[in-house]
Amino acid sequence: MLNKLRFFLLTVEEQAPIIDDITTSNPLLDENGQFNDVQTSFSNIVEYLDSLQLIEKFMEKLPAIIIAIVIVAVGYFLSRFARKLVVKTLKARKVDPSVYNFIKRIVSVSINFVFIMSAASMFINVSSLLAAVGAAGVTAGLGLQSTVAQFASGIQILMNHPFKTGDFVELNGVSGSVADIRFMNTVIITPDNKRIVIPNSHITTNHIINYSAENKRRVDFTFSISYSDNIEKAKSVIKEVALSNVNVLKDPLPEVYVSSHEASSINLTARVWCPVDKYWDVYFAMQEDVKIALDKNEICIPFNQLDVHIINK
Repeated sequence: MLNKLRFFLLTVEEQAPIIDDITTSNPLLDENGQFNDVQTSFSNIVEYLDSLQLIEKFMEKLPAIIIAIVIVAVGYFLSRFARKLVVKTLKARKVDPSVYNFIKRIVSVSINFVFIMSAASMFINVSSLLAAVGAAGVTAGLGLQSTVAQFASGIQILMNHPFKTGDFVELNGVSGSVADIRFMNTVIITPDNKRIVIPNSHITTNHIINYSAENKRRVDFTFSISYSDNIEKAKSVIKEVALSNVNVLKDPLPEVYVSSHEASSINLTARVWCPVDKYWDVYFAMQEDVKIALDKNEICIPFNQLDVHIINK
Protein backbone atom coordinates (compact mmCIF):
# COMPACT_ATOMS: atom_id res chain seq x y z
CA MET A 1 0.00 0.00 0.00
CA LEU A 2 2.83 2.39 0.88
CA ASN A 3 4.59 1.56 -2.37
CA LYS A 4 1.47 2.46 -4.35
CA LEU A 5 1.17 5.72 -2.46
CA ARG A 6 4.81 6.60 -3.15
CA PHE A 7 4.28 5.85 -6.87
CA PHE A 8 1.37 8.26 -7.18
CA LEU A 9 3.35 10.97 -5.36
CA LEU A 10 6.09 10.81 -7.99
CA THR A 11 6.16 13.25 -10.89
CA VAL A 12 5.30 12.14 -14.42
CA GLU A 13 8.98 12.15 -15.39
CA GLU A 14 9.82 9.98 -12.38
CA GLN A 15 6.95 7.55 -13.15
CA ALA A 16 7.93 7.08 -16.82
CA PRO A 17 10.95 4.72 -16.30
CA ILE A 18 8.86 2.56 -14.01
CA ILE A 19 6.01 2.33 -16.53
CA ASP A 20 8.44 1.56 -19.37
CA ASP A 21 9.99 -1.25 -17.36
CA ILE A 22 6.57 -2.75 -16.65
CA THR A 23 5.37 -2.53 -20.26
CA THR A 24 8.58 -3.90 -21.78
CA SER A 25 8.69 -6.89 -19.41
CA ASN A 26 5.00 -7.76 -19.71
CA PRO A 27 4.03 -9.44 -23.02
CA LEU A 28 0.35 -8.65 -22.39
CA LEU A 29 0.83 -4.85 -22.44
CA ASP A 30 1.70 -2.50 -25.31
CA GLU A 31 4.13 0.41 -25.13
CA ASN A 32 1.40 2.62 -23.66
CA GLY A 33 0.66 0.22 -20.86
CA GLN A 34 -2.64 -0.95 -22.41
CA PHE A 35 -3.65 -4.59 -22.83
CA ASN A 36 -2.94 -6.07 -26.26
CA ASP A 37 -5.54 -8.01 -28.23
CA VAL A 38 -5.56 -11.80 -27.81
CA GLN A 39 -3.57 -12.61 -30.95
CA THR A 40 -0.85 -10.07 -30.19
CA SER A 41 -0.63 -11.17 -26.54
CA PHE A 42 -0.31 -14.81 -27.60
CA SER A 43 2.41 -13.95 -30.11
CA ASN A 44 4.26 -11.92 -27.51
CA ILE A 45 4.07 -14.76 -25.01
CA VAL A 46 5.49 -17.23 -27.55
CA GLU A 47 8.35 -14.85 -28.32
CA TYR A 48 8.96 -14.29 -24.64
CA LEU A 49 9.11 -18.01 -23.88
CA ASP A 50 11.35 -18.56 -26.87
CA SER A 51 13.71 -15.90 -25.58
CA LEU A 52 13.98 -17.78 -22.32
CA GLN A 53 15.15 -20.88 -24.23
CA LEU A 54 13.07 -23.15 -22.02
CA ILE A 55 13.06 -26.02 -24.49
CA GLU A 56 16.83 -25.98 -24.82
CA LYS A 57 17.26 -25.84 -21.05
CA PHE A 58 14.70 -28.61 -20.59
CA MET A 59 16.50 -30.83 -23.11
CA GLU A 60 19.77 -30.23 -21.29
CA LYS A 61 18.20 -31.31 -18.00
CA LEU A 62 16.13 -34.16 -19.49
CA PRO A 63 18.68 -36.96 -18.77
CA ALA A 64 18.99 -35.79 -15.16
CA ILE A 65 15.19 -35.58 -14.84
CA ILE A 66 14.77 -39.13 -16.15
CA ILE A 67 17.42 -40.44 -13.75
CA ALA A 68 15.77 -38.59 -10.85
CA ILE A 69 12.37 -40.10 -11.72
CA VAL A 70 13.92 -43.57 -11.86
CA ILE A 71 15.59 -43.04 -8.47
CA VAL A 72 12.28 -41.95 -6.88
CA ALA A 73 10.43 -44.90 -8.46
CA VAL A 74 13.04 -47.37 -7.19
CA GLY A 75 12.73 -45.85 -3.71
CA TYR A 76 8.94 -46.20 -3.82
CA PHE A 77 8.99 -49.89 -4.76
CA LEU A 78 11.83 -50.60 -2.33
CA SER A 79 9.88 -48.95 0.51
CA ARG A 80 6.84 -51.15 -0.24
CA PHE A 81 9.01 -54.27 -0.15
CA ALA A 82 10.65 -53.12 3.09
CA ARG A 83 7.24 -52.53 4.72
CA LYS A 84 6.17 -56.10 3.97
CA LEU A 85 9.49 -57.45 5.24
CA VAL A 86 9.22 -55.42 8.47
CA VAL A 87 5.69 -56.68 9.19
CA LYS A 88 6.79 -60.27 8.54
CA THR A 89 9.76 -59.84 10.91
CA LEU A 90 7.61 -58.26 13.63
CA LYS A 91 5.09 -61.10 13.41
CA ALA A 92 7.89 -63.65 13.69
CA ARG A 93 9.11 -61.92 16.88
CA LYS A 94 5.53 -61.81 18.19
CA VAL A 95 5.56 -58.04 18.54
CA ASP A 96 2.25 -56.48 19.57
CA PRO A 97 0.15 -55.79 16.39
CA SER A 98 -0.37 -52.17 17.47
CA VAL A 99 3.24 -51.41 16.46
CA TYR A 100 3.00 -52.74 12.88
CA ASN A 101 1.56 -49.65 11.21
CA PHE A 102 3.87 -47.22 12.96
CA ILE A 103 7.10 -49.11 12.30
CA LYS A 104 6.33 -49.80 8.65
CA ARG A 105 5.38 -46.13 8.16
CA ILE A 106 8.70 -45.00 9.64
CA VAL A 107 10.61 -47.43 7.40
CA SER A 108 8.67 -46.31 4.32
CA VAL A 109 9.12 -42.59 5.00
CA SER A 110 12.83 -43.01 5.75
CA ILE A 111 13.55 -44.94 2.54
CA ASN A 112 11.52 -42.52 0.41
CA PHE A 113 13.26 -39.55 2.02
CA VAL A 114 16.71 -40.94 1.22
CA PHE A 115 15.84 -41.59 -2.42
CA ILE A 116 14.10 -38.23 -2.87
CA MET A 117 17.13 -36.44 -1.45
CA SER A 118 19.34 -38.45 -3.80
CA ALA A 119 17.21 -37.38 -6.76
CA ALA A 120 17.13 -33.75 -5.61
CA SER A 121 20.92 -33.68 -5.27
CA MET A 122 21.14 -33.79 -9.07
CA PHE A 123 19.60 -30.32 -9.26
CA ILE A 124 20.30 -28.58 -5.96
CA ASN A 125 22.87 -28.68 -3.17
CA VAL A 126 21.14 -30.69 -0.43
CA SER A 127 24.03 -30.48 2.03
CA SER A 128 22.92 -27.13 3.42
CA LEU A 129 19.31 -28.34 3.56
CA LEU A 130 20.28 -31.47 5.49
CA ALA A 131 22.44 -29.42 7.83
CA ALA A 132 19.51 -27.12 8.59
CA VAL A 133 17.20 -30.09 9.16
CA GLY A 134 19.80 -31.70 11.43
CA ALA A 135 20.22 -28.54 13.47
CA ALA A 136 16.47 -28.18 13.82
CA GLY A 137 16.24 -31.83 14.92
CA VAL A 138 18.91 -31.36 17.58
CA THR A 139 17.19 -28.24 18.89
CA ALA A 140 13.82 -29.97 19.01
CA GLY A 141 15.37 -33.01 20.72
CA LEU A 142 16.89 -30.88 23.47
CA GLY A 143 13.58 -29.17 24.09
CA LEU A 144 11.59 -32.42 24.13
CA GLN A 145 13.91 -34.72 26.10
CA SER A 146 11.16 -36.20 28.27
CA THR A 147 8.92 -36.80 25.26
CA VAL A 148 11.74 -38.44 23.33
CA ALA A 149 12.55 -40.63 26.36
CA GLN A 150 8.94 -41.79 26.61
CA PHE A 151 8.80 -42.46 22.89
CA ALA A 152 12.03 -44.49 23.03
CA SER A 153 10.65 -46.43 26.01
CA GLY A 154 7.50 -47.20 24.04
CA ILE A 155 9.59 -48.58 21.17
CA GLN A 156 11.57 -50.67 23.67
CA ILE A 157 8.40 -52.14 25.19
CA LEU A 158 6.83 -52.90 21.82
CA MET A 159 10.00 -54.52 20.47
CA ASN A 160 11.00 -56.52 23.57
CA HIS A 161 7.36 -57.29 24.52
CA PRO A 162 7.82 -57.86 28.31
CA PHE A 163 4.02 -57.91 28.34
CA LYS A 164 1.23 -57.73 25.81
CA THR A 165 -2.33 -56.50 25.64
CA GLY A 166 -4.54 -58.50 28.02
CA ASP A 167 -1.75 -59.54 30.42
CA PHE A 168 -2.23 -59.01 34.15
CA VAL A 169 0.81 -57.08 35.30
CA GLU A 170 2.21 -54.90 38.04
CA LEU A 171 3.82 -51.74 36.66
CA ASN A 172 5.23 -48.93 38.74
CA GLY A 173 3.30 -50.23 41.78
CA VAL A 174 -0.01 -50.53 39.87
CA SER A 175 -1.64 -53.92 39.22
CA GLY A 176 -4.15 -54.56 36.47
CA SER A 177 -4.80 -55.82 32.96
CA VAL A 178 -3.00 -54.17 30.05
CA ALA A 179 -5.66 -52.44 27.94
CA ASP A 180 -3.45 -50.63 25.43
CA ILE A 181 0.27 -50.21 24.70
CA ARG A 182 1.02 -46.85 23.13
CA PHE A 183 4.28 -45.18 22.13
CA MET A 184 4.08 -42.61 24.90
CA ASN A 185 2.23 -44.51 27.65
CA THR A 186 0.57 -47.78 28.64
CA VAL A 187 -3.06 -48.04 29.79
CA ILE A 188 -3.87 -50.34 32.72
CA ILE A 189 -7.35 -51.38 33.88
CA THR A 190 -7.32 -52.29 37.59
CA PRO A 191 -9.50 -55.12 39.03
CA ASP A 192 -11.91 -52.48 40.37
CA ASN A 193 -12.19 -51.00 36.84
CA LYS A 194 -9.99 -47.93 37.24
CA ARG A 195 -8.23 -46.73 34.10
CA ILE A 196 -4.62 -45.78 34.82
CA VAL A 197 -2.24 -44.28 32.23
CA ILE A 198 1.45 -44.86 33.03
CA PRO A 199 4.25 -43.07 31.09
CA ASN A 200 6.44 -45.62 29.34
CA SER A 201 9.64 -44.07 30.70
CA HIS A 202 8.43 -44.94 34.22
CA ILE A 203 7.83 -48.54 33.20
CA THR A 204 11.21 -49.28 31.62
CA THR A 205 13.11 -47.82 34.59
CA ASN A 206 11.27 -49.96 37.17
CA HIS A 207 10.53 -53.63 37.80
CA ILE A 208 7.90 -55.24 35.58
CA ILE A 209 5.91 -58.11 37.11
CA ASN A 210 3.95 -60.07 34.51
CA TYR A 211 1.57 -62.51 36.16
CA SER A 212 0.35 -63.79 32.78
CA ALA A 213 3.75 -64.59 31.27
CA GLU A 214 3.59 -68.28 32.27
CA ASN A 215 0.71 -70.70 31.76
CA LYS A 216 0.35 -71.63 35.45
CA ARG A 217 0.65 -69.86 38.78
CA ARG A 218 1.00 -70.87 42.41
CA VAL A 219 -1.58 -69.83 44.98
CA ASP A 220 -0.42 -69.60 48.60
CA PHE A 221 -2.72 -69.88 51.66
CA THR A 222 -2.22 -69.74 55.40
CA PHE A 223 -4.71 -71.62 57.62
CA SER A 224 -4.59 -71.63 61.42
CA ILE A 225 -5.48 -74.54 63.72
CA SER A 226 -5.38 -74.81 67.50
CA TYR A 227 -2.57 -76.50 69.42
CA SER A 228 -4.98 -79.24 70.50
CA ASP A 229 -5.88 -80.29 66.92
CA ASN A 230 -4.25 -83.11 64.96
CA ILE A 231 -1.80 -81.57 62.50
CA GLU A 232 -1.70 -84.53 60.09
CA LYS A 233 -5.50 -84.67 59.94
CA ALA A 234 -5.70 -80.93 59.22
CA LYS A 235 -3.10 -81.24 56.46
CA SER A 236 -5.00 -84.17 54.93
CA VAL A 237 -8.29 -82.23 54.94
CA ILE A 238 -6.72 -79.23 53.22
CA LYS A 239 -5.12 -81.45 50.54
CA GLU A 240 -8.45 -83.19 49.88
CA VAL A 241 -10.18 -79.84 49.43
CA ALA A 242 -7.47 -78.70 47.00
CA LEU A 243 -7.60 -81.89 44.94
CA SER A 244 -11.40 -81.71 44.71
CA ASN A 245 -11.21 -78.29 43.05
CA VAL A 246 -11.38 -78.72 39.25
CA ASN A 247 -9.16 -75.69 38.68
CA VAL A 248 -6.29 -76.95 40.83
CA LEU A 249 -3.56 -78.72 38.87
CA LYS A 250 -2.51 -82.25 39.85
CA ASP A 251 1.03 -81.68 38.59
CA PRO A 252 2.60 -80.46 40.75
CA LEU A 253 0.46 -81.81 43.59
CA PRO A 254 -0.83 -79.49 46.35
CA GLU A 255 1.49 -79.20 49.36
CA VAL A 256 0.74 -78.33 52.98
CA TYR A 257 3.40 -77.50 55.60
CA VAL A 258 3.57 -76.23 59.13
CA SER A 259 4.89 -72.71 58.63
CA SER A 260 4.92 -71.26 62.16
CA HIS A 261 3.92 -71.60 65.79
CA GLU A 262 2.03 -68.51 66.80
CA ALA A 263 0.86 -67.42 70.26
CA SER A 264 -2.67 -68.73 69.72
CA SER A 265 -2.37 -71.12 66.77
CA ILE A 266 -0.31 -73.34 64.54
CA ASN A 267 -0.18 -71.95 61.00
CA LEU A 268 -0.33 -74.28 58.02
CA THR A 269 0.81 -73.01 54.62
CA ALA A 270 -0.87 -74.56 51.58
CA ARG A 271 0.58 -74.22 48.09
CA VAL A 272 -1.49 -75.18 45.06
CA TRP A 273 -1.00 -74.60 41.34
CA CYS A 274 -3.61 -73.52 38.82
CA PRO A 275 -3.92 -72.02 35.31
CA VAL A 276 -3.10 -68.33 35.26
CA ASP A 277 -6.63 -67.26 34.35
CA LYS A 278 -8.11 -69.31 37.24
CA TYR A 279 -6.03 -67.74 40.01
CA TRP A 280 -8.80 -65.78 41.72
CA ASP A 281 -11.34 -68.58 41.24
CA VAL A 282 -9.06 -70.95 43.14
CA TYR A 283 -8.15 -68.35 45.75
CA PHE A 284 -11.72 -67.52 46.76
CA ALA A 285 -13.01 -71.12 46.47
CA MET A 286 -10.24 -72.52 48.69
CA GLN A 287 -10.80 -69.89 51.38
CA GLU A 288 -14.42 -70.94 51.71
CA ASP A 289 -14.13 -74.69 51.11
CA VAL A 290 -11.27 -75.20 53.60
CA LYS A 291 -13.22 -73.43 56.36
CA ILE A 292 -16.27 -75.64 55.74
CA ALA A 293 -14.15 -78.83 55.61
CA LEU A 294 -12.29 -78.00 58.86
CA ASP A 295 -15.59 -77.35 60.63
CA LYS A 296 -16.97 -80.72 59.45
CA ASN A 297 -13.90 -82.48 60.79
CA GLU A 298 -14.14 -80.56 64.10
CA ILE A 299 -10.81 -78.85 63.55
CA CYS A 300 -10.79 -75.49 65.26
CA ILE A 301 -9.65 -72.25 63.71
CA PRO A 302 -8.78 -70.41 66.93
CA PHE A 303 -9.24 -66.79 67.86
CA ASN A 304 -6.41 -64.83 69.32
CA GLN A 305 -6.37 -65.49 73.04
CA LEU A 306 -4.46 -64.43 76.10
CA ASP A 307 -4.02 -66.50 79.23
CA VAL A 308 -3.97 -64.41 82.40
CA HIS A 309 -2.54 -65.94 85.59
CA ILE A 310 -3.44 -64.25 88.91
CA ILE A 311 -1.05 -64.87 91.75
CA ASN A 312 -2.68 -64.41 95.16
CA LYS A 313 -0.11 -63.66 97.83
